[in-house]
Amino acid sequence: MTLDEWFVRLWEDYAAIAPQAASIRTKLEERGERIVDDHVAFRTLDVAPIALDQLGAIVEDLGYEPFDDYDFPDKKLRARSYTHPDRWPRIFLSELLVDQLAVEHAAILRGLVDQIDDDVELGPDAFWAGTLWEPVSFDDYAGLRDASEYAAWVAALGLRPNHFTLNVNGLDSFRGRTSLLNCAADQGFALNTSGGAVKGSPEVFLEQGSTMADRLEVEFAGGARHAIPTCYYEFALRYPADGGLYDGFVAASADKIFESTDSAT
Repeated sequence: MTLDEWFVRLWEDYAAIAPQAASIRTKLEERGERIVDDHVAFRTLDVAPIALDQLGAIVEDLGYEPFDDYDFPDKKLRARSYTHPDRWPRIFLSELLVDQLAVEHAAILRGLVDQIDDDVELGPDAFWAGTLWEPVSFDDYAGLRDASEYAAWVAALGLRPNHFTLNVNGLDSFRGRTSLLNCAADQGFALNTSGGAVKGSPEVFLEQGSTMADRLEVEFAGGARHAIPTCYYEFALRYPADGGLYDGFVAASADKIFESTDSAT
């Protein structure tokens, strides 16, 4: 599988449950913009065979190199970013530290992962595999959501792009992330205002903003269907650092971006 094919499949899976992202991208293209993806982010659990290190090995097989590690102790997460020597979009992988949750919540998540076939060999298509387990019950989902929105998201939606991020530097008709965020808000898309609509600053070489996640119906155990947060669209403006544009991420900003899937705006 080529990287071009991989990203096409990722976008198709993502756009199917993030219609706002497809709408924003279409409107930008209608303005004559050429869309450049800054990065694609994924969520997982620190449980084999879907732990960060195992999924990261697949990313490295696609030609990526680890760039930096990040910790989010309040959210019980760790993450790693990857860059590609040929300047393909950055990859951001994060995982929930399951055993830092209450015993009953950790047991739910481990029970889901235990359903994955021991002989499964995950490849590049793992990143749009969805739930590799039977649907979680809505009661279990709700319990997880009260403990960790991230945990509930993974339980209900599985492995797939959590968000794509637009590279604002590549746009011609917007001179900054604020005008772009205002444009998204004018189209009726709610913005993530946790920590402010714009997270970061030129001083840390990165500014980010995002919409709040779409809400779509998802099937839970027993056929019950409920609308839950799915995916959101992010915007990133990078500043020069070390002779080029900054390649990393700012943990304090990413911590707030994670809240784009919170149930309440």
